[in-house]
Amino acid sequence: MATGYRREVGLFSATMLIAGCMIGSGIFVVPSEIVQTGHSGTFLLLTWLFTGLLTLAGVLAFGELAAMYPEAGGPYIYLKEAFGPRTAFLFGWSTFAIIECGSIAAVASAFGYVLGTFFPVFSDAHWLLPPLRIGEMHVGSFVLGPWALGLTSARAVGLVLIALLTWVNLQGIRLGARVQSIVTVAKVAALAGLIVLGLTVTPPSVPDPRPYLEGGPGLPLLGAFLVAQVGSLFATNGWNYVSYIGGEVRNPGRTLPLSLVLGVCLVVALYLLANLAYLRVLGPSGIAGAPAGRVATETLRILLGPRAGLIMAGAVLVSMVGYLNGAILSSPRVYQAMAVDGLFFRSAERLNAQGVPAAALVIQALWTGVLALSGTYNQLLDFLIFAELLFFVLAVAGVYVLRRTRPDHPRPYRTWGYPVTPALYILGCGAVMVGLLLYRPSYTWPGLVLVLLGLPLYQLAVRPGRAA
Repeated sequence: MATGYRREVGLFSATMLIAGCMIGSGIFVVPSEIVQTGHSGTFLLLTWLFTGLLTLAGVLAFGELAAMYPEAGGPYIYLKEAFGPRTAFLFGWSTFAIIECGSIAAVASAFGYVLGTFFPVFSDAHWLLPPLRIGEMHVGSFVLGPWALGLTSARAVGLVLIALLTWVNLQGIRLGARVQSIVTVAKVAALAGLIVLGLTVTPPSVPDPRPYLEGGPGLPLLGAFLVAQVGSLFATNGWNYVSYIGGEVRNPGRTLPLSLVLGVCLVVALYLLANLAYLRVLGPSGIAGAPAGRVATETLRILLGPRAGLIMAGAVLVSMVGYLNGAILSSPRVYQAMAVDGLFFRSAERLNAQGVPAAALVIQALWTGVLALSGTYNQLLDFLIFAELLFFVLAVAGVYVLRRTRPDHPRPYRTWGYPVTPALYILGCGAVMVGLLLYRPSYTWPGLVLVLLGLPLYQLAVRPGRAA
């Protein structure tokens, strides 16, 4: 058995992990939601620009924490050092219960559905076993469900993919990082190809440049801008994954901050260019009215004809594999760090002969499989959007706390623009959270309730005889 993690991840692999986890299906569909909310192309570009600047501010602060504590677990470690083990446990509990395992389940099942574009037998409507159906449940004015629990052909494909990628990452960080780099290069190339086509090929007809006016004025402009950040912020989510593997990064004091900045800048630049391409080919109304919100597919259909659907489906499949491998690789390091503190299954503390947390990987795969079969993850993920943003804000606020409480702790990298940069991230995300409280309450209190369910579990974990 290995005695510790192996530092085998370099700058390129770390940057590819960030970019591979950030670039998902969001950039292909979220622009439609943004234009429907804000109605204009200018609103669309300003939304992505604000998201990019806000994310970069968070990354610059996060880099200091990552360089201070280059250990497995990332935000779990930062929150524990700044705010104590209870706050860290709530982050870890939410990460395991829904945020990461639910995201993996959702994307893996969607992979099976998209694969149905090529092989129609794979579908979420093709039940391999009779489903257990649960109707809607009303909690006050809020509706939960309906749900269909069971195994479909699409979910079966997702389960196989989860098992395969879990096996890959059981073989060691080097193989997992290599797979991640290969897939990320492929998905960056695919997105770059879409951008080049959209910015250089002349569409058959000039799109209408006027604002999209259907649906009325909607939310007040500021409220619409803040609500629109939900889609764009979470389309850029994933930059934090590299901090989870801090214990396996070479020269972490330099590599972690630099990879965070490089990865985020690369993805934000690609996203802005992609939205310029969408506007050039579709215009605001075409983006808002894209069938099923599939803006990228509609862009390619106009430029390339009927082949667009298959081309885009292939690109989305590659993108999904990149996200899944990165999440499956990274997240178990959080559970392993919790287990070291006696706050997770004890078996998850151990590393295998390849220096990876094998039990944590297997436990993650099992719970992810349960969520995939349940079919409940999408609504649960909506609930936790607010809570996840709150944990990011707390982690960045930890920069201020640790500057005061740990002034002599080595800091190989110090936040550029401190104290303004962390404040911008906290204020920006705080404004988005206020917007959600005012205009999307269904994204707020249910998620906080799910997070707070971790409090009795924490008390159970730290009962006498258990480490805290």
